Amino acid sequence: MITPSTEKNETAPPPLDATPARALGDFIRAHRERLSPLAVGLPPGPRRRTPGLRREEVAQLCGVSPTWYTWIEQGRPVSASADALARIAVALQLSRAERAYLFELAAQRDPAEPDPAAQDAPAALLQTVALIGAPAYVLDRQWNALRWNPQAADLFVGWLDGENDRNLLTYMFTMPRAQELVVDWETRARRLVAEFRADSIRHLNDAPTRALIDGLSSASDAFARFWASQDVGEREGGERAFNHPAHGRLVYHQITFKPAHREDLKLVILVGSE
Repeated sequence: MITPSTEKNETAPPPLDATPARALGDFIRAHRERLSPLAVGLPPGPRRRTPGLRREEVAQLCGVSPTWYTWIEQGRPVSASADALARIAVALQLSRAERAYLFELAAQRDPAEPDPAAQDAPAALLQTVALIGAPAYVLDRQWNALRWNPQAADLFVGWLDGENDRNLLTYMFTMPRAQELVVDWETRARRLVAEFRADSIRHLNDAPTRALIDGLSSASDAFARFWASQDVGEREGGERAFNHPAHGRLVYHQITFKPAHREDLKLVILVGSE
């Protein structure tokens, strides 16, 4: 007789505490247990066997059913809207950092947070570009260059010099000079599209992003083909080589930074390779 522990073809499911839903439930429960009834205006009451608030009390404060609240604490795969999560954050008196962490665990955008696209880029970030001795530039969420230094303008002919469209994807896929400048253009271009797909997932249906994708799909067969491949990749550093019309072959190592609280922006630096 074969016992379950000796069967090799059966794949055991991951432990419950390994799931995002379980992590969300654990986080909510921990903060419920550390919040006293008096802190929310409730009497302590006799025979309180659990620390902090009861689940039923939090559910009442949030205006949700006790069953639904219990399920979310238990890590069950229930749907949690941004509005419901916001009410839980208020009921549990979460700090700003704790509230942000709650929404990250739930993979939801906090409705109380302003849309990053509607905010100006931090002045200090833009000023930093001028202080960097290597080619450097700042991209917004659609990968338009917001600021760049003279070294970047000198390197990226046809993009950051003169009067050109400042979108990186538009440059790569519609400007012949990009194919001349970037070594192994097709590999880099394919990778760039995979990185943009991953980077834009949260605002893929926003009008500016949609217009950019649709426009490039019509203007460039290569972009349309790469986008249709559904490849997804993280924006990586590493070696970047260029065949510059004035300086010959140049090799850099790319480093990308995301400012705290503004992950829709990127500071890209190209450090010369020795």
